[in-house]
Amino acid sequence: QVQLVESGGGLVQAGGSLRLACAGSGRSFSMHAMGWFRQAPGKERECVAAISWTGGSTYYADSVKGRFTISRDNAKNTVYLQMNSLKPEDTAVYYCAATFETGTVVTGPLSSWSMGYWGKGTLVTVSS
Repeated sequence: QVQLVESGGGLVQAGGSLRLACAGSGRSFSMHAMGWFRQAPGKERECVAAISWTGGSTYYADSVKGRFTISRDNAKNTVYLQMNSLKPEDTAVYYCAATFETGTVVTGPLSSWSMGYWGKGTLVTVSS
């Protein structure tokens, strides 16, 4: 069983930065691939970044590539999302999630149906 708690959301002006953190509990946390998803009002939830259980492979959506960086510290059971050059269209609730299966290698976006554990989300608001 993995439990996830996000933190670090808030209000920021366009061009600013935020770092989200996702603290996990459970003995198998370090063995799960992790994803950051976001959902804006009226839009579907999308995977914006993902990282394999070793941290050796990552994925970024085109809309955030070059601006967001996902990383993980398995010793601390924490996954991060560094968000730079934020835009108003980045406004959304951001969720971290862990895959059902352990040992997943990330080769593309993670599907919501493949995620077994979710945090409650943290709101990011980017003002223009």
